[in-house]
Amino acid sequence: MSVKLCVRAFIFCVSVTVAAIAQEFSAPEPQTGTITGTVVDVNDDPIPGANVVLDASSLRDHTRVVTNYNGFFVLDHLRPGISYHVTISASGFAGWISPEVTLKPSQYLELAGIRLGIVEAVTTVHAVVSTEEIATQQVNVEEHQRVLGFIPNFYAVYDRHPVPLTSKLKFKLALKTTIDPITFLGSALVAGVDQAADKYDFQQGAKGYAQRFGASYANGLTDIMVGGAILPSILHQDPRFFYQGTAAKKSRILHAISYPIICRGDNGHLQPNYSRLGGFLASGAIANAYYPESNRGPGLVFSTALVDLGANMANGLLQEFVLRRLTPAAKEQRSSEPGN
Repeated sequence: MSVKLCVRAFIFCVSVTVAAIAQEFSAPEPQTGTITGTVVDVNDDPIPGANVVLDASSLRDHTRVVTNYNGFFVLDHLRPGISYHVTISASGFAGWISPEVTLKPSQYLELAGIRLGIVEAVTTVHAVVSTEEIATQQVNVEEHQRVLGFIPNFYAVYDRHPVPLTSKLKFKLALKTTIDPITFLGSALVAGVDQAADKYDFQQGAKGYAQRFGASYANGLTDIMVGGAILPSILHQDPRFFYQGTAAKKSRILHAISYPIICRGDNGHLQPNYSRLGGFLASGAIANAYYPESNRGPGLVFSTALVDLGANMANGLLQEFVLRRLTPAAKEQRSSEPGN
């Protein structure tokens, strides 16, 4: 009887031990947290290019980032339950060190009161990273955005803290779009549809198809160059679509369909999208130079503009609700949204 009891006790102990080990291995790791903040000077002006260093007792938790042109930074994928210190420095400014920070699982913590004083006896201040350099890096990312890996999606902005584009970058985006092979393919498809419907008074046959192809490509070219580069450079407006993503569905729908009507200025404020609307009208007006004489006139101008307007609204809805999931490069971008 005592042997049986001993065997049972032994089996029970082994079972408990195995269960404990299994639970330890199967227990999910706690979700990581995020620390954000905005670095400003004594006048509450943002400090771009400030060095932000995260230190912890573990060497693997040592991280360094640089603030963007708004002075904003993000430290993400941080393990909970560990004591962190954030140290911030910038050329010409006194350093700043945070109190000890310990994150909870999935916590999104914004450090407040990060204000750097000016160091005495410093006569020059050099920013580590200029706004133009940050904008160039963001455009380089956007130029690799392709829906399903091959359809250009260069004008969508998924970065939560974008910087304004220089005129050079606006023209770079427009040129890359106009010479992309998919742009030519799209014009070829539109020309085929127009030819099948006998739209406009071009002749039929190969010559008529070539004329329709040229007209379709020229429409897109003038719209992109005028509405996406020339007018945005003159009027200091941003031609890109800024993905919202986190608001209520109604707000996102309004944001999407207002894309060709409301834009973000280079100063960061919303304003009437004179650039995009001007591009629509310019495209229609210039079309009078190469469409058949019987199709020319105000009707061609406004019909072309209305088609472009509707296409841009539809594109805004697709951008806000569909295309990000189909754009591999967008999925790889880090987001500063809470919980990501």
